[in-house]
Amino acid sequence: MPKTDATSAPFAYDGLDRVIHEKARLGLLTSLMAHPKGLAFADLKQLCGLTDGNLSRHLQVLQEAGLVDVIKGYEGNRPHTTCRLTKSGRRRFLDYLAVLEQLVRDAAKAAGKDAGTATRLGILPA
Repeated sequence: MPKTDATSAPFAYDGLDRVIHEKARLGLLTSLMAHPKGLAFADLKQLCGLTDGNLSRHLQVLQEAGLVDVIKGYEGNRPHTTCRLTKSGRRRFLDYLAVLEQLVRDAAKAAGKDAGTATRLGILPA
């Protein structure tokens, strides 16, 4: 997909990465961002309200994109899977959030909202 010039297509938001933007993956990345040392598979499953199969598939997509590491091992005699953001995954997620913040600012501006409304929504001026 070709990059668009911000002046010719200001509402294209090319930085809204489709890999990240999917609801379940957005939740997974947010959970992992809040836990830099990583989370156990079971904890991620509970935090994001996913089934084993759904979580596995979304983690596979995120892993293939280089956003997360999935570490499989054992705790005692039981299999244990830990997931954590990669360094580039953390950077990509922060870049994604910056684009999302700009989108919200643009939407508030387009809706004619004043600066007070944006501030109440936690939107910082650009």
